[in-house]
Amino acid sequence: MPKNLVIVESPAKAKTINKFLGKDFRVESCYGHIKDLPKKNLGIDIENGFKPAYRIIPGKRKVVKKLKDLSRQIEKVYLATDIDREGEAISWHLSQELAHPDKARIVFNQVTREAIREAIKRPGQVDLNKVNAQQGRRILDRLVGYKLSPLLWEKVKRGLSAGRVQSVAVRLICDRENEIEKFRPEEYWIVKARFGLSLKKACLEAKLSLIDSQKVKISSEAQVKEIAEKIKEQSYQIIRVRREEKKKSPQPPFTTSTLQQAAAYNLRFSAARTMKLAQDLYEGQEIGSEGRVGLITYMRTDSVRVAKEAQKEAREYIKKKLGEEFLPSKIPYYRNRKSSQDAHEAIRPTRIKRDPERVKKYLSNPHYKLYQLIWRKFIASQMERAVIDTVKVDIQGGVYLFKAESRKIRFPGYLLIYKEKAEKDESLPVVKENEKLKLEELSSKQQFTKALPRYTEASLIKALEEKGIGRPSTYAPIIFTIKKRGYVKSTRGWFVPTPLARVVNDLLVNSFSTLLDPHFTAQMEEGLDAVEQGERPWADLVGDFYHHFKKDLEAAEQKMKDIKKEGWKASSLKCEKCGGKMVLKFGRYGEFLACSNYPRCKNTRKVTQKTGVRCPSPGCEGEIIERSSKKGSIFYGCSRFPQCRFVLKTEPVVENCPHCGNSYLVKVKNGLKCPECGKRIEEFLVEELKLGRVPFKIMKRRSTTGS
Repeated sequence: MPKNLVIVESPAKAKTINKFLGKDFRVESCYGHIKDLPKKNLGIDIENGFKPAYRIIPGKRKVVKKLKDLSRQIEKVYLATDIDREGEAISWHLSQELAHPDKARIVFNQVTREAIREAIKRPGQVDLNKVNAQQGRRILDRLVGYKLSPLLWEKVKRGLSAGRVQSVAVRLICDRENEIEKFRPEEYWIVKARFGLSLKKACLEAKLSLIDSQKVKISSEAQVKEIAEKIKEQSYQIIRVRREEKKKSPQPPFTTSTLQQAAAYNLRFSAARTMKLAQDLYEGQEIGSEGRVGLITYMRTDSVRVAKEAQKEAREYIKKKLGEEFLPSKIPYYRNRKSSQDAHEAIRPTRIKRDPERVKKYLSNPHYKLYQLIWRKFIASQMERAVIDTVKVDIQGGVYLFKAESRKIRFPGYLLIYKEKAEKDESLPVVKENEKLKLEELSSKQQFTKALPRYTEASLIKALEEKGIGRPSTYAPIIFTIKKRGYVKSTRGWFVPTPLARVVNDLLVNSFSTLLDPHFTAQMEEGLDAVEQGERPWADLVGDFYHHFKKDLEAAEQKMKDIKKEGWKASSLKCEKCGGKMVLKFGRYGEFLACSNYPRCKNTRKVTQKTGVRCPSPGCEGEIIERSSKKGSIFYGCSRFPQCRFVLKTEPVVENCPHCGNSYLVKVKNGLKCPECGKRIEEFLVEELKLGRVPFKIMKRRSTTGS
């Protein structure tokens, strides 16, 4: 029988660690948390300092019994769970359940032979401050969930739930949707000119920037034409040429949030999928003759700090494989955010020599893509800056100033390995100051101001981090939860709040303005950080919160609008039976319209997602609505089904085809298409729709004015 028992969370991690330790060690998994608050009651003694009543999770009783039996047969227990707050809490609960005289806590940032053996040499104890921070968060979330959810059951519909942090994330999405709806695009025009060089065949393209030293602001086609006539009357020359050298520095290696953002942007991975793949890479993969090894460091972190050994290994690789010119003279230093816990390193490969191409054949395609992203980002963060040459040219003609600019990468530096966005050269012909130019062509382009786009997973995570809402381990669960609860739907990658989300959000904002305040939520995160640092008792933090929350809760029980009885926001529709207004209500199967004169009138009507497109079938007065098949697939059909069986597989858009005049277009991959003539719509309008910024039907067609 082995002398030592090592306990980790997952079987995969146990399998990897087991190969690093000898026959004197046995590695077992506890399969995550073994204890939690009870499901059927609050489990918190509010009157006794918010004391939690933890219970062994029913499904974990066999696991706990097995670990207890094993611990009685060995000399020492090592608690080797993850190094974040959740991992510390798991070790704490294990230490309570295993009545063994010799228990130690070991921590490591990467699942490698060296890291594990070093951790065994330096055992410690469970960090109770970190445990208390996790405990404080768990109790805060339980208080909000258990107190708010029954209120929503009573006022809106049974089965709803609310979360302390998730509700703030939903508010951000709802607030953005309100901004988009209120936004009114403003027309503006861009004027460009093409100038011929006096002694060369080359041309110089430039944009109108200033008129009489004032920034250009053209708001109508009539104004464009008036300015264009005056521009043509002028003589032009280059009044200034500025040549500059710009150095572009690499970004730091990944944190949890920046990894999730980059994986969403580059790989189209959801936050949850990114974290699952990253966990697999951290816990270990079979790599040929090396066996099972952890490929990346711990994936839940908000720090950009890097171990000196890893920086040294990266520098050796860069010098040997890429060339000394790509190696910076000084080791790069990256500063953490003020709110960063800096508990452990940034996310990086455990060994630089395991480059993506070397391990590709051992990994699944998703694992390979994510590992390649992490590896390249880290190597790039340790490389020399890129050098970019820019040329800026000012062209004057009377009161009109045109500007042209070019950029060319002289030395790629870190861009050789990792590009944050498409980098391309834009060149200008060789010019000099005081050179005379001839205006050859003048063009104009109509555009509109744009509302902020809806949130995507990546941009929501970025917003949560910037506002201090949540921590690395919570971003993916937040997004998973608001999706699961039906508060948002993802339309082409953009988060759109459901009617249920908007109703619940309005009710909570009106009754719990502090709880739903992003700034307050960020302060609570800072409070939990203070608990982890041993600067504040967790019960004090919870007590201060609950004092205000209880008052709001008591007031809401009396004053919150009863949606079950009154409905929400009278629509423009009237009841066809009694003439009363139809209001929005929520039932077991979703939202529906009901007569406001209930119970005198019990008329109800389904809520359908209308597209605004009239049914094109001859003689039909129906409208195209969103429908779903028995298998849940979305399609679009006539509202008068089964009388009219017109259907579309793709979503229609209210806009006449600019080519044939057909009354609607359909969305296709990378754009819009007319189902009648088969031609695509103009790029400008497609981009606006794709970004989810402004209602498509209020946009005007692109116009140009020739010289």
